Amino acid sequence: MAVCARLCGVGQSRSCRRRQRSNQQDQGGSDSDMDEEEGEQIVGPGGVVSLAELPPELLVEIFSLLPGTVLPNVALVCRKFRQILNMETIWRRRCMEETDQYGVLLCSCVAVLHPYRHILGLWQPDIGPYGGLLNVVVDGLFIIGWMYLPPHDPRVEDPMRRRPLFRIHLLDSKKATVECMYGHRGPHKGDIQTVKKDEFSTKCNQTDYHRMPGGRQEEFRTWLEEEWGRTLEEIFHEHMQELILMKFIYTSQYDNCLTYRRIYLPPSMPSDLLEPGLFKGTYGSHGLEIVMLSFHGTSARATKLTGDPNVPAGQLTLDIDLSRPVVLPDLEQQRKIEELSRIIMRIHDEEQREVEQQANGASADGACGGASEGEEMEEDHGASSDSCQLGPSGSSSSSEALPFVLPLGVMARNEVYPRTCRKCFYGTGLIAGHGFTSPERTPGLFVLFDEDRFGFIWLELKSFSLYSRLTDHLEHAHAPSMERFEAMLRNMQSWTS
Repeated sequence: MAVCARLCGVGQSRSCRRRQRSNQQDQGGSDSDMDEEEGEQIVGPGGVVSLAELPPELLVEIFSLLPGTVLPNVALVCRKFRQILNMETIWRRRCMEETDQYGVLLCSCVAVLHPYRHILGLWQPDIGPYGGLLNVVVDGLFIIGWMYLPPHDPRVEDPMRRRPLFRIHLLDSKKATVECMYGHRGPHKGDIQTVKKDEFSTKCNQTDYHRMPGGRQEEFRTWLEEEWGRTLEEIFHEHMQELILMKFIYTSQYDNCLTYRRIYLPPSMPSDLLEPGLFKGTYGSHGLEIVMLSFHGTSARATKLTGDPNVPAGQLTLDIDLSRPVVLPDLEQQRKIEELSRIIMRIHDEEQREVEQQANGASADGACGGASEGEEMEEDHGASSDSCQLGPSGSSSSSEALPFVLPLGVMARNEVYPRTCRKCFYGTGLIAGHGFTSPERTPGLFVLFDEDRFGFIWLELKSFSLYSRLTDHLEHAHAPSMERFEAMLRNMQSWTS
């Protein structure tokens, strides 16, 4: 208990006394001060003990014994203490053992952080066509905004990367402080403003913290290493180099001010083909992008949360018709791109005819004539389904692993892809020219590998995209209702249209 007494203020360590004398001379403080204080020492039965050298699990036990009201002060001693005190375990234990006192502290924190409670959850930054994914969470006595970044291309199954963009914390019991975390020189002054409901903006008040001594060249090299995990010399494709440089120039304009709009995770239903959610996908020279998979009746839709100059964030990248399952031929036939194209294009032509007939039927006056046309269309649909190797609708409930191979000539960003699949469906993917010019939906094949992976073969592009689920736990992100979620999707598309 000597350690607890020392930290509670019953006694003072030597460095505490040095710090107290230093504070009398200079009331200022900085992160560098905190670094130097990590040599905190106390005198125990076995001699001088350095708290900084104790293992984290032991410090957790020690801090859990302290009164909850002094923990904020302990967090200010050094960076290591602050990181450990961000753990929920300590606060949960103090809450259980010290309900009344902790309640006072918690109420104080809630009161101070109250103006920012509405920003918890998932958000999409407005960075032109590139978009992004921000998750704002409570972490100890902090509110932190984490930008989620895909793993380096083409390692689509690697975990997501995170980068803190801002944080809100308590320096004292009276006010909360907003700090910008962008750059490599540590936290600095920032601001957060609520623009309107489900929208807020961040502003950096010290953008010089974002600059590097080597100027833009050093900033670009550092950004490239973080964004792509390689140097420009290691990227041999000239078009990819242009895309990378373009993204750096464009996104650099937003390092001092960003606007965010709230987004939700898609609701799930027992009838869904798989659990909806967020996935990382390969997009050729554009690298890895984040999409949101959701289900709407007989349709599965993948909406981009991050995008590129061709198809920007917010657009519907994949639209899958779950009423049109496809039975793949044997492996030898699967290797022939001509055979796959024949199957998919027949389904595509059939789908286009049905759309035209439905449009004509809606404008026709004769109900009897419409009924006969419907019967005739149903007969044609059955005949065409057999020739196109469409599977029965009941096959969607099967989970049997089927052999799968990419056709020869189809480019895959990741050479390692599953060799078995569960189901396949007809779908369309969105392609466009630079600047989202001449957008069009092109037919392709949706391949479900398992609960966490699916793929899409873009026939016109002769390329393959592999998608892998984000496994991160995202709080405060579920949509209140399907109606609110669908309204959000419509708004997302309007942001970039």
